[in-house]
Amino acid sequence: MSTTHRDQALDALLHPFAEGLLRWPQAGNALFLRAREGAALHALGVRGMVATQPFKPEAERLQRVGVELLDEDALPATRFPLVLVLPPRQREEARALLAKACTAVAPGGMVIAAVANDEGAKSREADLKLLAGGLNVISKHHCRVSWTRPDATFDAALVAQWSKADAPRAVRSAEVPGGAFQTRPGVFAWDRVDAASRMLAQVLPDDLHGRVADFGAGWGYLSLQVLARCPKVASLDLYEADARSLALADENLADAHLPVHCHWHDVARGVDERFDAIVCNPPFHALGRGDRPDIGRAFIAAAASALKPGGRLWLVANRHLPYEQALGEGFAQVRTLAQDGGFKIVEGEKARA
Repeated sequence: MSTTHRDQALDALLHPFAEGLLRWPQAGNALFLRAREGAALHALGVRGMVATQPFKPEAERLQRVGVELLDEDALPATRFPLVLVLPPRQREEARALLAKACTAVAPGGMVIAAVANDEGAKSREADLKLLAGGLNVISKHHCRVSWTRPDATFDAALVAQWSKADAPRAVRSAEVPGGAFQTRPGVFAWDRVDAASRMLAQVLPDDLHGRVADFGAGWGYLSLQVLARCPKVASLDLYEADARSLALADENLADAHLPVHCHWHDVARGVDERFDAIVCNPPFHALGRGDRPDIGRAFIAAAASALKPGGRLWLVANRHLPYEQALGEGFAQVRTLAQDGGFKIVEGEKARA
């Protein structure tokens, strides 16, 4: 989430501190789960703060302003006087994050969360109340902010149960080579094969060869299809901005018969390696809900730069997204191979000269 766009949930989360309703810990030692960088955070300062953020673009912004990042699935035993949370929309993922917050807060400390009204604010508030009992609540910036009381008694059984709510698990599917894949709540298309990716897999040729990359790999569905369909592929590189998805992809491709490299990387910033072919189902959202066609255009530009002369891009996208100019600028030949169900499949071939 760029700082050029107002982050209302972040502003709401930090509003009680900015207005003096709550006090920031004197030593600054706070844990911020799913932290995001923004003006409100700068105003309070980040000295002593540690945070989690699995989304690479946001993680990089936090690191640039001096925030130390922790592994969300392996938090230290340290207890914090203040734990801040920006819960995601997905219920199991959000419950697990709130439970981790309750585990990480020190006795007499405080857990505070903020959620936009149109992203499940009342449900997340109710969840935190179930974990911690009574809450203090305010509304600000079209969000609800709720925080625990100093004498909160946490429901240990529920905390333990919800801590595992988003744990990785196997899902059986005849659409996946091997009949099952590892996934977890909160990652894109976590409980199914995404319809757009399925459509792209159905038209992939079997002559992909050499070095192949999957841009925006998710939990690895398209990469699994490339491995199953294309015997001439020599190596496969997966690029994914969501660390949680990438860890699943790494596990799902653990038995690959060729070298597989997984990169926690923001493709929109470009890729240094060079490939013979790229498959891509680019994201068209960041952490918010609004369409972000600029991300897809950046993926297309990155693919054009990363392909060797004569290399091919296989892209699936929503039909309404305006990618034609980016494709025309990056590729010598562009063909629309299929259009169905709101999606389009495009092949772009890079100039050979």
